[in-house]
Amino acid sequence: MADVDARTFDKPDETRPFAAHGQMEIVKVGGLTVGKGTFEPGWRWSEDVKPIAKTDSCQATHAGYIVSGRMHVKMDDGTESEAGPGSVVVIRPGHDAWTVGDEACVYVDFGASVGQYAAQARA
Repeated sequence: MADVDARTFDKPDETRPFAAHGQMEIVKVGGLTVGKGTFEPGWRWSEDVKPIAKTDSCQATHAGYIVSGRMHVKMDDGTESEAGPGSVVVIRPGHDAWTVGDEACVYVDFGASVGQYAAQARA
């Protein structure tokens, strides 16, 4: 019996393009679904994922690690926060977010919602 289950984002199980400005790569490993989001400069949830999610704000729970770049988050209640490289973050449902600056934000997401994040509705 194998004690290690390893996967790589070089060969994701699925790639979900945003409306513009990036994508989410999905791997399934050891019973977990993990996403690597590349949020290019100019990316904003309300413009690039909202048309896919069809909700007023992001309803996903995110728990992950920012590899590079910066992300600004504004919660539905108006509170705001920003995180960058090396940050471990948890973002609750009910938010908008956007990439800050000229560098892509690369974020590895282990949150419970990543399995459905930016997934097109299946017909």
